[in-house]
Amino acid sequence: MIRPIYLYGSEVLRKRAQEADLNDREGLASLIADLKETLAASEGCGLAAPQIGVSLRVLVVDGDVMTDVYDYLKGFRRVMINPVITEESKRLCEYNEGCLSVPGIYADVSRPDSVSVEYYDENFDKVTERLDKFACRMVQHEMSHLDGELFTDLVAPIRKKIISRKLQNIANGKTRTRYNSKIR
Repeated sequence: MIRPIYLYGSEVLRKRAQEADLNDREGLASLIADLKETLAASEGCGLAAPQIGVSLRVLVVDGDVMTDVYDYLKGFRRVMINPVITEESKRLCEYNEGCLSVPGIYADVSRPDSVSVEYYDENFDKVTERLDKFACRMVQHEMSHLDGELFTDLVAPIRKKIISRKLQNIANGKTRTRYNSKIR
């Protein structure tokens, strides 16, 4: 089922998400299906459960929508349940990020250029994986959502000041999206 994507100003985006109960396989399978369907309908490359109003540590990423820019992402699709970064590089890289929950705003954000992450996949198998390049960026961005953090929290102070009015407009419902969205 396609769900509305919660926008900047919604409380659920600022809460640390709870661990998903791995014993609730039916509930998680339904949530994962909704995340995938909602992501596909919105034409994004990643979506975390809080973005559809569910405060659980679950995310999906789909690199196929980025293959026109990053051909190495072809086939890079992940479902991550209860992901944890176990190691991150000291070297940072900067990318211009955007977010379905913060429509129309893009800003440069520095993050580690590679990470190791442990998670359960959609078959409930435990996976440890080393990620780099834009795959690493997508996963880190979505994991930030699980901690109640948005990419706009990580931008330089001057940039934050520049985008503050746009953020306030989103929070006040003065924005349009090409996908189903809501605030609260």
